[in-house]
Amino acid sequence: MLPLLLLVPLMYFVMIRPQQKRQKQWQQMLSSIKTGDKVTTAGGIRGIIMSIKDDVIIIRVAPDNIKMEVAKSAIASVTTQEDSGS
Repeated sequence: MLPLLLLVPLMYFVMIRPQQKRQKQWQQMLSSIKTGDKVTTAGGIRGIIMSIKDDVIIIRVAPDNIKMEVAKSAIASVTTQEDSGS
């Protein structure tokens, strides 16, 4: 019975806690995005943020400067202007 009781905290630290940490970092990333940041969507589309509304972001996609409207939750990663400045 003791090994079974030790398995529950082990599962928490191995599986649940890292996922909660990643979710918190992702939420923080989404809340800090701004116009001009370079983003990559979950579908692999890369663009530059033109405007931000409540839960929608308008991005400009190269090479033809196509404007796309994507859900804010579809943003997978962000590269700010400061990061790409060097």
